[in-house]
Amino acid sequence: MLTLQEISDRLEIQQLAVDYAHAIDSRCFDLLDRVFTPDAYIDYRVFGGIDGRYPEVKLWLRDVLSAAPAYQHLVGNFDLKIDADRGCGRIMCLNPVGVPVDEGKRGMRMAFYALWYMDTYIRTVDGWRISSRMEEKAFDPWYRG
Repeated sequence: MLTLQEISDRLEIQQLAVDYAHAIDSRCFDLLDRVFTPDAYIDYRVFGGIDGRYPEVKLWLRDVLSAAPAYQHLVGNFDLKIDADRGCGRIMCLNPVGVPVDEGKRGMRMAFYALWYMDTYIRTVDGWRISSRMEEKAFDPWYRG
């Protein structure tokens, strides 16, 4: 049986995933400061992105996502392991992204990124934060209909 502290920890960590999705989808990248530790390592290379420390990756996200007119994150299937002030998790994400068909023309082509966030967490004085994040591909993002 989970203790009240364990339940609270799980809910706080799940909220990190929701806060991450909200920050990215609303293009309010400074909200990510409440999701990641300042020195977090992030690896987005599985889909052609970069890896590095949080400040560098935050700037890259702001830049690269400006080219996508539409995207949204759906997170779930939280598999969390918590031991005192540290934890790890595997979180499912479905991320449809609209990519312009041709520059200057109307219309979008949709890519559906299906992945798992492989995270590590640490309890800080400000609450739980993600200290590392790696993406694991679930399937190829391009629909070929």
